[in-house]
Amino acid sequence: MKIGISIKIDVTKIDKSRLFTGKNGAKYLDLTTFIDTDNESQYGDHGFISQSVSREEREQKVQTPILGNTKVFYSDLPQAPVQSGGFQQQAAPQAPQQAPPMAMDFDDNIPF
Repeated sequence: MKIGISIKIDVTKIDKSRLFTGKNGAKYLDLTTFIDTDNESQYGDHGFISQSVSREEREQKVQTPILGNTKVFYSDLPQAPVQSGGFQQQAAPQAPQQAPPMAMDFDDNIPF
């Protein structure tokens, strides 16, 4: 399964107190995205991105600001992108249909 997703975020909305340092010394930020390929916004987006919250924060209904949007531009799932960026259902592969048997009524008077 492959999915191509374009992501745009407004970095000015990042809560810098949620940045953390990894083992290698690099700075990280946990993000969460929700993607719904069945519903496209008026701008062609399929979801949004926000900073992740801990389990305790979720239980307390803490919400972080929406940082940006996601747009699915490729998928090899049963739904495939349309040129406009939206999605349409692909037809399921069908077995080749056999032609109905033809009646063999030959005219013996044909000269070839």
